[in-house]
Amino acid sequence: MTRFSRLLSGLLATALVAIAPATLAVEKVGAGRTAKPADNRIVIQINEDDSKKWHAVLGNIRNIQADLGRSNVAIAVVAIGPGLGMLVADSLTANDVQDALAARVEFVACGNSMKALHIDPADLVAGVKIAKAGYVELMQRQRQGWAYLRP
Repeated sequence: MTRFSRLLSGLLATALVAIAPATLAVEKVGAGRTAKPADNRIVIQINEDDSKKWHAVLGNIRNIQADLGRSNVAIAVVAIGPGLGMLVADSLTANDVQDALAARVEFVACGNSMKALHIDPADLVAGVKIAKAGYVELMQRQRQGWAYLRP
């Protein structure tokens, strides 16, 4: 074996060792697709006072988790302005938001909107996070590779 062949063999073996752990982390999901959990990150913007839309979004979240597998997708809902009504403890969607929180969905309220609408953090469904600015939260998540949806 020539010196070049030994070097090439060594590089190939090193590359295979480096690639093997990544391929082991890939899981089979959905209809024959594969994905790593970090590949499936979705941030959803809600900024409307529309309970039908809120329920539709929560249904879509359940469908996404059913298709990809709950542990294979990270989902965050960012509520801004009138969309904060979805996260208030006495809203029509409060029970569904609690169920989604239990199913690993993250809900984030815009702090600026909360101040403008005089919503106290204690008025929110337990477990909802608060960001200083909802649109900045959306921008930062998109920079981190999160898919952005606005129904």
